[in-house]
Amino acid sequence: MTTSIRARHPLVLTLVAALVAVFGSSGLALAHGPDPFLSGAPFGQNQDLRFRWRSGAEPAATIKSAIRAAASDATATRASKAATFVYDAAGGSQIGYGVGAPCGVNGIACFTRDAPNGFTIWLREQGHVFDWGSLKWCQTYAAPPNGCYDAETISLDEFGHVEGLGHHVNYSGDSDYLDSVVQTYSRTKPNAGWNMHTFGRCDSATLQLRYDMTSASAKYSTCLDLATVLTVTASATTIVVGGSTTLTATLKVVDLDPYLLLGGNPVAGRTVTLQHRAPGASTWTSVGTMTGGSTTGTYVLTHRPGNTTEYRAVFNTPSNEGINGDSSPVVKVTVAACSASPVGGVGIAAPCV
Repeated sequence: MTTSIRARHPLVLTLVAALVAVFGSSGLALAHGPDPFLSGAPFGQNQDLRFRWRSGAEPAATIKSAIRAAASDATATRASKAATFVYDAAGGSQIGYGVGAPCGVNGIACFTRDAPNGFTIWLREQGHVFDWGSLKWCQTYAAPPNGCYDAETISLDEFGHVEGLGHHVNYSGDSDYLDSVVQTYSRTKPNAGWNMHTFGRCDSATLQLRYDMTSASAKYSTCLDLATVLTVTASATTIVVGGSTTLTATLKVVDLDPYLLLGGNPVAGRTVTLQHRAPGASTWTSVGTMTGGSTTGTYVLTHRPGNTTEYRAVFNTPSNEGINGDSSPVVKVTVAACSASPVGGVGIAAPCV
């Protein structure tokens, strides 16, 4: 049985399992980047993973509650189409607790994953003796003491591993520790991060890369740094005086192999601005904010130029997600003077209206 063995106490030395880091050759940095992804396939998008308690190794009631809460945390904060978790007495996967945990000498919790078939998770029992002391689960105390481990946080870490997340690679000083709950060393109360109950931004970044976004309007994790491409077209590139043209911009994530399932995604629900200028001018002026089009990832605005005009669409880099802005190539709309129709209709170029 394959397990993840992780020492959770800073005084314990452990051998961390070798990880398959999909970002090593992609230009996405491992240090303070998305979590590495473990070997093996991901589960199916939005796959419903149901678990039950292992017979003969059921957790205590307070630990059961913490595990169920962690399953809800994982589902609610995955920010992607990663698998979901829910307790079901008839579930195909098992979670156990106690002296039978096959977590190695230093592990307080461990897992196996067999996508798409299922998983196992084990938590060590309260009071398990390590060379650094006895394991304390915070949930087993009315007033949790310093030095205890939060069972909900540890279980969320394990659910992250089941999804395929490897241990986050931190800066040397761990200044980015709170960017991930899936860590080699989990912290004890009252250290920062001891009771994290949501996936960190670098956890969700990898889940997005591997499982895709929930929708075109969902926000990309700020642990990502994805390029976008913006294009614009005009419904008519030659119009008569007094006529109008409809500009349609299309915003997508650039389709690059390192972006995995995110490459080529349409990006909807953002702010895209239409700008114009006289041909040859250096200064752009805003026409207005474009509204969402009928096709996902498109933005439209109709304009009536008085003279021949150049247009471009602009998407500024947002501060709250991990995609970069872009400006479209220029499209030119020529405004032609109208002419009366000659006898017989010969030579009509731009009829008067």
